[in-house]
Amino acid sequence: MTIKGVLFDFSGTLFRIESSESWLRAVLDEAGMTLPEPELLRTAAALEDAGALAGGSYPQHVPEHLTGAWATRDSTAELHRAAYTGLSRQVPLPDPALHDALYDRHMTPAAWAPYPDAAEVLEGLRSRGIAVGVVSNIGWDLRPIFREHGLDPYVGAYVLSYEHGIQKPDPRLFATACDALGVIPQETLMVGDDRRADGGAAALGCAVHFVEHLPAADRPDGLRPVLDMVG
Repeated sequence: MTIKGVLFDFSGTLFRIESSESWLRAVLDEAGMTLPEPELLRTAAALEDAGALAGGSYPQHVPEHLTGAWATRDSTAELHRAAYTGLSRQVPLPDPALHDALYDRHMTPAAWAPYPDAAEVLEGLRSRGIAVGVVSNIGWDLRPIFREHGLDPYVGAYVLSYEHGIQKPDPRLFATACDALGVIPQETLMVGDDRRADGGAAALGCAVHFVEHLPAADRPDGLRPVLDMVG
């Protein structure tokens, strides 16, 4: 099989969100608030357990009143915010407004870091004439993240679930991405970290390759096998 296009997931594949501790510190600093260090660490851990940081850990428990929003969170911007701020509100914060501030923070370029080999791999694909797309289950526009970190020039198309009202693993989202790149599924490789969501591309006929969802520093070269796969 000749690969003519590669689709990448965003979170946990090309980029990694900051830690819950860094996330909380940044929002408290912006608000001019402080917490005693032990309390800050406890609060950050509680937010992580709640699954309140999109791109971080999944919630250990989803409250019943949020199950609907959680299941469909990536289909609209409104549901995405409702799901994650709802999870966040399980954790007491010094000011209720901080829950929305935390959500807003996770959409900023400063909250994300590309994996160490992301630029190298994307540049390598471009140099070989391989079309590149990003297919993400998400509730907000991630394009500014790519622009800020210098990866936007390598991406030919962004297909974001909330813009289409379709979530992975629905094959229609992958089909939309293939169409946008002008490649057929049988000549396309999907790279992601979620076996269920990203694995949905296989139903369309795409090859699929999985990477581990790890902190960026712990996965310095997880994307490099992609270059070997495209020849």
